[in-house]
Amino acid sequence: MPATLLRRRLDACLEPLQLLRALRDQPGLFGLMGAWHDSSAIVGFAPARRLSIEADPFAAVGDLPRVDSAGCFGGGWVGAFGYQLGGRVEQLPPAPHRPVPLPPFSLAYYDHVLVNDTEGWWFEGLVDEANGSRIDRQLSLIQELLRDADGSTEPYTCEGFVARPDGAGHRLAVSTTLRRLAAGDIFQANICRRFEAEFHGDPLDAFCAGVEQLEPKFAAFLRTPHGAVASFSPELFLRRQDRQVRTAPIKGTAPLDSDVHELSTSAKNRAENVMIVDLMRNDLGRVCLPGSVKVEDIARAEQHTGVWHLVSDVVGELAPGEDDTSLLRATFPPGSVTGAPKVRAMQLIHEVEATGRETYTGAIGYVSPCAGLELNVAIRTFEFAAGRVWLGAGGGVVIDSTPQGELSETLVKAAPLVAAIGARLDPAELPTAVSAD
Repeated sequence: MPATLLRRRLDACLEPLQLLRALRDQPGLFGLMGAWHDSSAIVGFAPARRLSIEADPFAAVGDLPRVDSAGCFGGGWVGAFGYQLGGRVEQLPPAPHRPVPLPPFSLAYYDHVLVNDTEGWWFEGLVDEANGSRIDRQLSLIQELLRDADGSTEPYTCEGFVARPDGAGHRLAVSTTLRRLAAGDIFQANICRRFEAEFHGDPLDAFCAGVEQLEPKFAAFLRTPHGAVASFSPELFLRRQDRQVRTAPIKGTAPLDSDVHELSTSAKNRAENVMIVDLMRNDLGRVCLPGSVKVEDIARAEQHTGVWHLVSDVVGELAPGEDDTSLLRATFPPGSVTGAPKVRAMQLIHEVEATGRETYTGAIGYVSPCAGLELNVAIRTFEFAAGRVWLGAGGGVVIDSTPQGELSETLVKAAPLVAAIGARLDPAELPTAVSAD
């Protein structure tokens, strides 16, 4: 018997971040805020099950029967696809040293969630023959929790963020990449570095502080068995509603205090963007109907956290027989954080980067039998584990790039994020924080 949707109005006047903090002690807590699901805030906890690390996450999310939902969310798989999953899709060399190795993905199935829309908070559940009594208990628990909820903040401390590699090391990685570009080995590679610090407290409070400061389009908080993730991503990786698919790659960056017209007309930045648009067209073309893949908008300038970005939109229609499993396998990891050609860029990334990526530059979001699929690109993302917090930052290296310009871009991107959670960069980094080329 297929699941049916249960939807109940909740008597709760809390703002989304207040409600998230009120539920901080609940197991498997997550929150999605910003432009998700038609600009609804979605909060969940107490998942029905977690996907085993031995499982194939791409196959698991493709095995959800459609539920008639009249535009509701209902529930589904929520979590993160880490960058290292790319090694299950393509043949890659070993990853660089990973200071705090994490599982390649963290996915949990939620048979009930809380959704905030223009009318307030709703309890939504996917009810079947096996879980009816569980859903009733969870609804009662939530009503009880909300009666006494205050959503207060708790203090945390975060030390100064130190970069790996240092400035000289990142310039060397970019110089190596530029030699590969000049040799015709690749057209573009996204080269990153890692900023890391000690952290004490609940990552949830850092996430809430960042959302209040930054108002990101695709904010996501995940409490996982191995730590937590706080993503302030501006970038949509994939959105599938029914058979329609959209991706909105971001490539091309300039400081917020620069002339946006210069970014829009920059040959270097437009080249970065157009290359990735072509890559994403190719990726979608592997699973979409011939002729359905189109570029709706190309390299428009948008204001984001501390920077201007160039953003494009590519759409397509899934071909018969294709599903979320084949869509993810055709497109993962996101092209905007790898390069072109994608496989060669990923191989180069493993060769030149100083530390291996975890969730960063993978994807975070949901696959729902009601709402479809929606994933961000896991950039502007803090990861918390083992008393540490780290943040990746990088940029697309093309033939017109310079090592100093690429180094500066990492700082232009990282600095406002670190400041938003009340921390700072290592002062040794700051003298190099000049405008990106």
